[in-house]
Amino acid sequence: MQLGAFSISLAVKDIQASKAFYEKLGFQTLGGNIDQKWLILKNGQTVIGLFEGMFEKNLLTFNPGWDQNAENLDSFTDIRELQKHLKSSGINLTSEADETGSGPASITLEDPDGNPILIDQHR
Repeated sequence: MQLGAFSISLAVKDIQASKAFYEKLGFQTLGGNIDQKWLILKNGQTVIGLFEGMFEKNLLTFNPGWDQNAENLDSFTDIRELQKHLKSSGINLTSEADETGSGPASITLEDPDGNPILIDQHR
């Protein structure tokens, strides 16, 4: 089971202030749209997302089909297969993808401590 690229998505109060702070730590913008109040930043192989007003809490994010540079992988485990595996393993999902669909979709779940996890497939 391949979950894809990993990042931490941070629920920030002020995206401009957060961007400036993380740039001082050596992060550079990889993608996003600051006018829409979201950015993806990278430092080496470490990827973080800054999201103002989109999430209540910080969350772990996995992107099936992408590597750590948001480049498409030749092969990957489709999110619907991940969903079937998680459900058959007894993991409760807080939101599910349409199992009859294809392409972009997402699912959410929480770990035993209540930390939210987003699995977000973009292709």
